[in-house]
Amino acid sequence: MTSQHHASSLCHHRRISGAPGQHVGSLVHVMWIVMMGFTPETWASSETQPHSIKIEGDITLGGLFPVHSRGPAGVPCGEIKKEKGIHRMEAMLYALDQINSDPDLLPNITLGARILDTCSRDTYALEQSLTFVQALIQKDNSDVRCSNGEPPIIPKPERVVGVIGASASSVSIMVANVLRLFAIPQISYASTAPELSDNNRYDFFSRVVPPDSFQAQAMVDIVKAMGWNYVSTLASEGNYGESGVDAFIQISREAGGLCIAQTIKIPREPRPGEFDKIIKRLMETSNARGVIIFANEDDIKRVLEAAKKANLTGHFLFVGSDSWGAKNSPILNLEDVAEGAVTILPKRASIDGFDQYFTTRSLENNRRNIWFAEFWEDDFKCKLTRPGIRGNSGLRKCTGEERISRDSAYEQEGKVQFVIDAVYAMAYALHSMHIDLCPGSMGICDKMDPVDGRMLLSYIRAVNFNGSAGTGVMFNENGDAPGRYDIFQYQLSNTTNSGYKIIGQWTNHLRLNAEDMQWSGGDKLVPDSVCSFPCESGERKRMVKGVPCCWHCELCDGYQYLLDEFNCDTCPFDMRPTPNRTSCRPTPIIKLEWSSPWAIIPVFLAVLGILATSGVIITFIRFNDTPIVRASGRELSYVLLTGIFLIYLITFLMIAEPSTVVCAFRRLFLGLGMSISYSAMLTKTNRIYRIFEQGKKSVTPPKFISPSSQLIITFILISVQLLGVFIWFGVVPPHTTVDFDELRPPNPEYARGILKCDMSDLSLIGCLSYSMVLMVTCTVYAIKSRGVPETFNEAKPIGFTMYTTCIIWLAFVPIFFGTSQSTEKMFIQTTTLTVSMSLSATVSLGMLYIPKVYVIIFHPEQNVQKRKRSFKAVVQAATVSTHLSQKSSDKQNGETKVEPDRSK
Repeated sequence: MTSQHHASSLCHHRRISGAPGQHVGSLVHVMWIVMMGFTPETWASSETQPHSIKIEGDITLGGLFPVHSRGPAGVPCGEIKKEKGIHRMEAMLYALDQINSDPDLLPNITLGARILDTCSRDTYALEQSLTFVQALIQKDNSDVRCSNGEPPIIPKPERVVGVIGASASSVSIMVANVLRLFAIPQISYASTAPELSDNNRYDFFSRVVPPDSFQAQAMVDIVKAMGWNYVSTLASEGNYGESGVDAFIQISREAGGLCIAQTIKIPREPRPGEFDKIIKRLMETSNARGVIIFANEDDIKRVLEAAKKANLTGHFLFVGSDSWGAKNSPILNLEDVAEGAVTILPKRASIDGFDQYFTTRSLENNRRNIWFAEFWEDDFKCKLTRPGIRGNSGLRKCTGEERISRDSAYEQEGKVQFVIDAVYAMAYALHSMHIDLCPGSMGICDKMDPVDGRMLLSYIRAVNFNGSAGTGVMFNENGDAPGRYDIFQYQLSNTTNSGYKIIGQWTNHLRLNAEDMQWSGGDKLVPDSVCSFPCESGERKRMVKGVPCCWHCELCDGYQYLLDEFNCDTCPFDMRPTPNRTSCRPTPIIKLEWSSPWAIIPVFLAVLGILATSGVIITFIRFNDTPIVRASGRELSYVLLTGIFLIYLITFLMIAEPSTVVCAFRRLFLGLGMSISYSAMLTKTNRIYRIFEQGKKSVTPPKFISPSSQLIITFILISVQLLGVFIWFGVVPPHTTVDFDELRPPNPEYARGILKCDMSDLSLIGCLSYSMVLMVTCTVYAIKSRGVPETFNEAKPIGFTMYTTCIIWLAFVPIFFGTSQSTEKMFIQTTTLTVSMSLSATVSLGMLYIPKVYVIIFHPEQNVQKRKRSFKAVVQAATVSTHLSQKSSDKQNGETKVEPDRSK
């Protein structure tokens, strides 16, 4: 029993109150009673004073370690924790030994310690940590008297100047809230929660491990380096998991380009089937194969088990925090599910000095560690004989001769390095403080008795030394250590280091060796974890509302190109999109080529027509004075043949490459050839009609039937066409144009600009309309002259010519206008027009002149002068022919009339 306990048991406790003006002490006194349910003095005098390790020294440091695990309901502590508890705690004892034996560090000053067990529970740790602050609660003992009336002898309680710990972030948070009230600096060796970086709330807290915000930054960098932009997060309920995920989400949001598909929390006490539901939820966004996991070892293991049970081995790509690190326990018997998992761990090294120290610990030389016997039993699976404790018959009895590492498995716990660095940081701060406050003094001077906590904190934040692993130990303004991480990947094919291979490092920026990474099946290609894959060339992104990493790809269709990542725009009218639709290119300009099938047929017909026409003209010139040539009306025949020649010639102008000259000739000759031909034929049929109509009334010849009159009439009719063309020239001068609308199909690859003359379909028909009028008029006269005997004139051949021509042009109109929507409209219409004109010219040539040429060349005996007959005789012969036709018709109707013979 301590002397304080002894004194309190001897003296009567009447009243304890804070000294006047000591507001902090009074505040804490009330807080203590509220939280703990009893006063500090009652706790100090109770039989439930917690077990602790006490190391005597000039300056005492506190230590908080999870020596035991969390106990079941109603029990504060559970089983002993060998690595996270005993290893770490022994690391503090080892560091104290090293410092106290170092003549250059705190010379003539011995560091002591008061080390407590937190039992991995924040509320229990808070209760234990009150040991550190009881010396700072100032009390007024003036009314306390012993039974004999003398004042009590109350020894001065030990004063803790700084605390090493705690381990879990939740414990550190709880303890830090108390220690800051008494200005006791605290250095943690394992707490990484980002909220502990809040220098306003946890101003006396520092740590030699980087906060999870650095870890989260490293994990964000890893995810982005692998090209992922859509991941889910998984966190164990509690400060570590939730704050780690929050930091990851916050940093990813600030960095941009990374979206969180799902944020799932694992309950502290998961119900049966909980992990199956978690896997099911993750599969709701199956594209998010990357899973960022901030969870404890048990939760990690159960997540992997659930994934395997759901037959999703190889689907999820885990990125684990330092709670996973390079541990084998979470992935035991689940290696195939964990394959490819990328994990992160603060850069650390195994401290050889500690290994040598710890493996030589035994029950005899380590009595200062009150929990070492319990560790010994657990480590060697034996039982020590202790007074009042019955032995377990199922375990062998410990001999005490067992040796760590020789008779049991031993591997240095990962945070040993940081425990040592935390103790040294406190020692270096005290050393600098001693140099400044006690220059030349060989021990503690008055200025450091007691040690001012706020001043010590400033010295702690200023330390900068090489730690136990050779890396620098320092703190930023928030008390955080710099972030240094090793990045691991679990690879099944790698037989060293239990399947974990270092693939990179992070020290404020990422260095990732992508060539060292290996995925399921030995694949070197990084799998995808994206919401939407990049759009193909020429596709724009249509974003999903509220999810910046998800989009739908829409093709810029028709004549659109990709203006930017999110918008399409239409190409200018004379351009079309490139095949990948990233820009526009000029639309190819085409014209009707001579080699095209659409040109070959019209040209062939035109060439034959020109040769035939030329042959007729040459024959007529050669036999100009023969009876047949003279009888056919030489003057009008030459005019008509000229028109036919021009009709054939227009084919070449219609196919030739458009230019201003070609366009002018097209306008001129398109209707001119037909107007010449039909003007001449109209003049001929009109002459014949007038002659025989006049003969029915009188023997006097009609006017204007001489060859010169016929030519004048013909040229007058032709001049109307010429006048219209020249007026057109004046109003709209001929020019070329490129029509990009005519050949603009839905598929822009087939779009073409057509080089053409400025003649629309209507203007083309207008150009031919006058010729059509002449043709119809000529047809009417041909019908009226059908009764004239063929022996005397050309009326009937002209009639047949006009009938056939009308049929040709009646067929032309629907073909010409019916193809207006065709992609080859220009070619079809040009061919239709030229073929129709050639056919009409051929009909005229064939009906009117080929028979005459045949007689002239092959039957010259028929090309002789007939007996001349007067106009009167011609009219009488025509009248007789008419009467005979009528009689023949009457006989066929069964009627016979007797007419007097008037020929006498």
